[in-house]
Amino acid sequence: MVGRFTPRDTAFYDLLAEGGRNVAASADVLAGLCDPGADRPAIAAAMRDLEHAGDAVTHRILRQLNKSFVTPFDREDIYRLAGALDDVVDAMDEATDFVVLADVGELPSLMLDQIRLVQQAAAQTADAMGRLATLQDLEPYWIKVNEVENEADQVHRQLLSQLFGGSYKPMQVLKLRQVADLLEEATDALEHVAHAVETIAVKES
Repeated sequence: MVGRFTPRDTAFYDLLAEGGRNVAASADVLAGLCDPGADRPAIAAAMRDLEHAGDAVTHRILRQLNKSFVTPFDREDIYRLAGALDDVVDAMDEATDFVVLADVGELPSLMLDQIRLVQQAAAQTADAMGRLATLQDLEPYWIKVNEVENEADQVHRQLLSQLFGGSYKPMQVLKLRQVADLLEEATDALEHVAHAVETIAVKES
């Protein structure tokens, strides 16, 4: 197994770490929506830039896969991991863009909880992506992300119950439901990243 780790393979570690940092940066931008006085168009524009940066990293990973005869992990696992990282940022980008385009208005406190959970899992993900070269002590990472995703599921259900409780106008329910679902997609994608890392760690152990 040690023979697979050649010098050129470090490109994958660097690229995946870059993708992880981009996920964390995107979540930090998303967290700006928690500020009632936030400049939402500026947040959406910053997120769009990060989404483009994430796409660029994903494309570089795929190009590296296409030209590399030797990879540090199974090709399908690298592909899956890169795609999951991309999905996280895509969901956050869609959420922030919709908040602006649909003029969503004030976000419920439970939605702010969703955002904070995304930010928490994203920070854990960025740290883990930077440690793929050794695969040491990563189990707490995927356990934590799984816990965060479970909590996010509960928050999402509570939020939907609140939205359909009769205190919101129908159009506002539709707008907020869309944002809530996209934030749920982001936490799901973060869990998919964790599952991909767990699969790699198990195979390489």
